[in-house]
Amino acid sequence: MRKNLVTRLRRRGRADPMAAHDRLPPRARAWVTQAALPWSAVSVSKIWARALRETGCEEAAIARLDAAEAKMLARDGVVAAGPRA
Repeated sequence: MRKNLVTRLRRRGRADPMAAHDRLPPRARAWVTQAALPWSAVSVSKIWARALRETGCEEAAIARLDAAEAKMLARDGVVAAGPRA
């Protein structure tokens, strides 16, 4: 089967997604479990690290993750379920 993969391009190594999830800070991991969308650990880690670098506050990082998710949901046209009037 390796003969089909002859190329001069470098192969990209794939990291273990569960290991990446386990490396997330506890608050970020908790956020992922409650997220409406399936987030990769890499995406959450990038948003989390940038928010902490800019604000130094975990609450601000959670708010940044919430805002990113709301933006994605709005882009997809999904309305979050809430109490019906």
